[in-house]
Order: sequence, then C-alpha cells, then structure tokens
Amino acid sequence: MRSRRVAIAALAVATSLAVTACANRGGGGEASTANYPSKDLTLVVHAGAGGGSDLTARTLAKEMEADLGKSIVVENRTGGGGRVGLTYLKDRPADGYSIGFIPVEVAMLGHQGADIKPDQYTILGQVMNAPATLSVPAESPYKTLAEFIAAAKAAPGTITVSNSGAGAIWEAATLALGESAGVTFKPVPYDGGAPAVAAGVSGEVKAVMAGVSESGAAAKDGRLRVLAVLAPERVSSLPDVPTAKELGVDLVIGGWGLMGAPANLPSEVKQRLADAVHKAASSATFTDVMSKAGNTPMATSPEDAAAFAESEFQRFGEIYQQ
Repeated sequence: MRSRRVAIAALAVATSLAVTACANRGGGGEASTANYPSKDLTLVVHAGAGGGSDLTARTLAKEMEADLGKSIVVENRTGGGGRVGLTYLKDRPADGYSIGFIPVEVAMLGHQGADIKPDQYTILGQVMNAPATLSVPAESPYKTLAEFIAAAKAAPGTITVSNSGAGAIWEAATLALGESAGVTFKPVPYDGGAPAVAAGVSGEVKAVMAGVSESGAAAKDGRLRVLAVLAPERVSSLPDVPTAKELGVDLVIGGWGLMGAPANLPSEVKQRLADAVHKAASSATFTDVMSKAGNTPMATSPEDAAAFAESEFQRFGEIYQQ
C-alpha cells in the first residue's frame, strides 16, 4: 500500500509540473496572455539608427508605449540588407515581447537565397510607404538627372551610388534606374540609409539612393541635391524636385514598412499588439512625422497588410526571375 501511495503522489507531482511547464511556455492559453504585457518590449529594426526605418520605428514605439503601459526598447540589428534583423526577429520567442519593423526586403530576400518570407512572421499592420530619391553631394557637378545619366553612359559601371545594403530595396532601385535609363551604375552597400546618406554628403560616393525621409533632411540644409524622386507624383516634403517620369525615365519604385512579430503569436496577444500599432500609426504625431519626412503614413489591418506583403513577395519573385 505504501508503495502504491508513493506512486500516486509521484504521478500527481509529475502532472502538476507538466501543467506548469505548458503554462510557462505561453502556448496561447488564458493564463499566459491575461496580463499581457507584464514587462517591457523590444522592437527590432533591421537598419541603423538615424535612417528612415529607425525614424518610423522609434516614433511608433513612443506612441505604443502610452497605450501598452510598458517601455519599448528599440534594438538596431543591422547587416545583410535586412537579413540580420529580420532573421533575429523571426527566431525570437512568439510571446509578444519581441516585435519589429518589417521592411520591403521581407518580400525580396527570399528570392536571393535567404530563409526569409512574409509568412514567417505575425503581421500586425502596414504603417508607411517611402518613395526612393536619387541625390548627389552639394558640390557635385551633376545638376540634373540627365547630366548624371550622361556621365554614367560615358563611364559604364564606375559611377558609385550608395544604398542601404546589398540586396535591399535601394540597391534594387539603383539597378532598376540603370535599367530604365539604359546605363550601368556601381552600387555601394552600407548598413542602413543613414550611413548611405552620410557617404553621399561626404563625397565618398557620386550619388545616394535612399528614401525621402533619409535624404530629405540633408537636402533641406543644403548638403545634398536631390535630382529626382522615383514616385508616381512629387512629394510634399520636396515639392520642387521632379519625378523621374517627368524627366523622361519611366520608373516608380520605393519602400514600405509593416509592423510584425515572430510567427504563431497567441491570438489575444496579436490582437492587443495590432490594436496598439493601429492606434499609434493613426495618431497625429506619427502622421505628422511621416508626412514631414516625405513618407506616406498608413494604418491597415493585419489581414490587409499580410495579403499585401504576400502579393509583393510574388511580384518580386517575378522581377528576380527576369
């Protein structure tokens, strides 16, 4: 009898431990999400501090902190044209305490050999679009897009153009501009838009391809001269800068940004975060910051954002197959 009582007691303890372990793993049960968030969050950004993605993420983080009642620490994990940051976010625990800014590269890198696709993340909403700009240093001899293209034709593959990273959207924009204009540039990758712009300002490269939010400030204070925006129409923050199409180069290309988290986020946590993202992206502060930077602020649903990202993944797949 004594041995039987010991066995029953041991079974009871084992069962209790198993239940506790399941709860601690955060498998989506009520006990693991009822008090979410109970600690500070980390927001992963794939690009360096000071760039357009970083500006977007930090502005959203401040707005979301007020709603969630917890601090959000922005963590810049740069490299590989977004590979490093996106891989790190993908591999974090799906507990709601690691979120991230997910750029257009999530739809591109999977076609370049990386294990990165939109469906590997929990998408919380789209928050912005960002048209590309081509800029040159203030002291550059190139005053117009036509002069710049002429120089590239005269010296194929030697005109250096900085971008935010190998395989990233601004490198793709540089290659697309060359293809549309019938010339070949020499893309020079950096770890993010801010260092790419700095290289342009210093004259380390002949030009810089970056988003409006990244090149706009340097253009306004006279350190860069923006030759064209690669957008359907002129942007409000740079009203005097013509579109490439106006100048005879029929090209529209740019970046965009979503907010997301690792895949398989518990539904209650996903809904809480999606609501916070939507509220932050709809705020007057975020809208004002994005508009002044030349970006288009957005606040879409998780479902619409996920569908958009998947359609972009398919579109870039077709582009890379060409």
